[in-house]
Amino acid sequence: MADIFDAYALADAWDEMFERPGEVRTAYEPVLAALQPMEPAELRFRADQMARSFTDRGVTYAFAGEERPWPLDLVPRVLDALEWDLIQRGVSQRVRALEAYLADAYGPCRAFEDGVVPWRLLLNSPHFHRAAHGVEPPGGVRIHVAGIDLVRDEAGDFRVLEDNVRVPSGVSYVIENRRAMTRIFPSLFAEQHVLPVDGYGQRLLAALRASAPDGVGDPRVVVLTPGPSNAAYFEHALLARLMGVQLVEGHDLVCRGNRVWMRTTRGEMPVHVVYRRLDDDFLDPLHFRPDSVIGCPGIMNAAQAGNVTLANAVGNGIADDKLLYTYVPDLIRYYLSEEPVLPNVESFRPDEPGQLEAVLDQLDQLVVKPVDGAGGQGIVIGPHADRQTLDRVRKEVVADPRGWIAQRPVALSTSPTLAGERMAPRHIDLRPFAVNDGSDVWVLPGGLTRVALQEGNLIVNSSQGGGSKDTWVLAEGPAEGPVADPSGPLPEVAPRQLGPDGDHLVPQEGAQQQ
Repeated sequence: MADIFDAYALADAWDEMFERPGEVRTAYEPVLAALQPMEPAELRFRADQMARSFTDRGVTYAFAGEERPWPLDLVPRVLDALEWDLIQRGVSQRVRALEAYLADAYGPCRAFEDGVVPWRLLLNSPHFHRAAHGVEPPGGVRIHVAGIDLVRDEAGDFRVLEDNVRVPSGVSYVIENRRAMTRIFPSLFAEQHVLPVDGYGQRLLAALRASAPDGVGDPRVVVLTPGPSNAAYFEHALLARLMGVQLVEGHDLVCRGNRVWMRTTRGEMPVHVVYRRLDDDFLDPLHFRPDSVIGCPGIMNAAQAGNVTLANAVGNGIADDKLLYTYVPDLIRYYLSEEPVLPNVESFRPDEPGQLEAVLDQLDQLVVKPVDGAGGQGIVIGPHADRQTLDRVRKEVVADPRGWIAQRPVALSTSPTLAGERMAPRHIDLRPFAVNDGSDVWVLPGGLTRVALQEGNLIVNSSQGGGSKDTWVLAEGPAEGPVADPSGPLPEVAPRQLGPDGDHLVPQEGAQQQ
């Protein structure tokens, strides 16, 4: 075995690469063979070169107040065809059930009348927007893009950790990770049939065009970004370029007569689909936060009139509320008449009679999460928390039981990760991305594998210091040759310069120039 694995000790969790010490899983054999000839210093050099290339191209993220290169580990996460089939079916099923729930919650409310879900779950949700009630999106699609977070437990079984159907982010890093890995280990892609990820942009564009209002023959799609200061701006720019559509900010759009127009040097151009990358609260100051300066006044009226499609739909937050997560298996049975393909992590609802006491009695043995948390914020891992933290969260849960859920700790699976100049096990999760065009839910083969870079840490979010791995999905059959570079250079076209159709955007008077 390679020297870099000589000191590799399996953790008390499912190891993705090794069945037992020294015995590699079949899917990882080519990866191990590629790593074996390399000295630890060479791996470290390659990792540093990759970090510099990310910095040069602006593939960065904010952590501890500074911009850092996107942390990609050199060891990929490999899934065989059978594992991916299970994930694909489970994610697709999950998205279909959540679509049905959203249509029901903003329509007839059958699941509430039938007692499948309590009314308080809807009426107490801060993401339930009356402005979205009764809006019938084209094709019935509210979740155009979803990111479903999965973990593998101690037995090696995949479980759903949470659902993201508002403004899920991270797919740009899937594309960038693959681009980097094809340059570092090109021979591996020739030896193995790794499914490509370069079709995401066209799949997303097709789904967005399919969601255009009825009667529009050639819909114009735009990506709406909060602007360059947003942490995910790189992703917004990349997706706009991959789809060949215009990247706009709120002041590049104007609403008149319940229709949306884009300002250009050739005059105003109609907009039919807005892939918006900002939260509901900031989208339209006429309906939500009146102090928002990054949205577009009147865009919600245009959506209600059926003249523009907002992707993802306003109000989707009621479907990725972490408390609703605990009901999703029942919703799958109710709406789809199917058994869940992917189970949840065992969870408790403090707002239910009897469960609050059970949670408080076991607080030091559970993971407690705010239902509206994101990026790992607010999570308390009971077995790792000190007494002061447990006392604080106890008071917060008692004060607002609806605002929390509790889960049994899961020893997330581990994967060999470069730590200095040696390999060490680090915990990982997986976020597959799904695109819904109204007739099919397509799951990007791979997804974003996030890795907790600190030893023993279970929080993998990049905002908490986590990194990532390229996720390889192996197809059955031989390799068909090396994978092409899918992403090209970093987009350098500013959002108010030349558009994909030759139009120039005109900045609103008083708007800051880029």
